[in-house]
Amino acid sequence: MKTSQTYSPEVQERAVRMVMEAHGQHESQWAAIVSIAGAGVSNSASD
Repeated sequence: MKTSQTYSPEVQERAVRMVMEAHGQHESQWAAIVSIAGAGVSNSASD
């Protein structure tokens, strides 16, 4: 049973870029990650 999903390098780079851009708007990096994750951002290629 596979428990994690592998994402393409492009999707990984986009996620890192989004967190870095949002970090200044939040108190911590974790808060930025939670905010982005809660926004329903997805990889449209896999939807």
